[in-house]
Amino acid sequence: MFANIWAFVIIALLFDFLNGFNDSANIVATMIASRAMRPRQALILSAIAHFIGPFLFGVAVATTIGHEVVSEQAATIAVVSAALLASIVWNIITWLLGIPSSSSHALVGGLIGAAIVGYGTTAVQLSGVLKVIVTLLLSPILGLVGGYLLMKVILFLARGATPHINQFFKKAQIVTALWLALSHGTNDAQKTMGIITMGLFAVGALPEFSVPTWVITACASAISLGTVMGGWRIIRTLGRGFYKIRPVHGFASQIASALVITTAALAGGPVSTTHVVSSSILGVGSAERVNKIRWGVVGHIVTAWILTIPASGLLSALAYGLMVRFWG
Repeated sequence: MFANIWAFVIIALLFDFLNGFNDSANIVATMIASRAMRPRQALILSAIAHFIGPFLFGVAVATTIGHEVVSEQAATIAVVSAALLASIVWNIITWLLGIPSSSSHALVGGLIGAAIVGYGTTAVQLSGVLKVIVTLLLSPILGLVGGYLLMKVILFLARGATPHINQFFKKAQIVTALWLALSHGTNDAQKTMGIITMGLFAVGALPEFSVPTWVITACASAISLGTVMGGWRIIRTLGRGFYKIRPVHGFASQIASALVITTAALAGGPVSTTHVVSSSILGVGSAERVNKIRWGVVGHIVTAWILTIPASGLLSALAYGLMVRFWG
């Protein structure tokens, strides 16, 4: 049992690492594309902020993921491990394709798929799932609208400005990128914290559902390490795929994204950073000119968004079935 617990923790931290690796693009893509900072410097700065974030804003998201999606009866090591494995596989597939998909969607889909196979539909807590789905669906809309409105305001305030204003937007992105990285580290690392705590509580290693300090530290370290490694394929998609990003676009999209993600983290809502950042970039671009956006790239990303929950649910159900058959 002891070996199984540590194997489970390692799998969870691997998911957290890949989450940071995959989602690093969300934080630094616009800053790199607008030449506000060199790629390696941007990733290191983001990694430091990712480590600090979970210690600043509490563990509300961890509680939602670990305590409100599936019932305590279904929150077993096997169910959680199957969900993590499915999420890891899906993250790798989408990374190889260079498509920014949601680790949050993959994790929730994985939990639901494995829980249903192992314990039936009653194992799924509809109120918690509804809270997660509403947050995941609403946050990209807020990112899109927020990016659009913020860009309109900036364009109005900067009307008649000289080209030197680009220097301001470049330097200001260091601050906005730090804010975005802190919010992402807070929201996304907590998902893994919730999963690990769920597993430890299920086997009696914890007397109650409360996130230990060592779990916070381990998850913050894993996501920051993944961030500094950088998912370059997705960085190229977000930084160059939609349209030619200038410093003002990076500045506006980072503020809009950080506002949405920070608010959700404080409220305990697990959002997809990938969805929020992608939609805010689209909102910012469309505020200038709708036809400047490469809608073919957008179509590929939306397809990945739609497929993520059912695909990860099926992968998780398969993984759970194999584990039960071969390991009992």
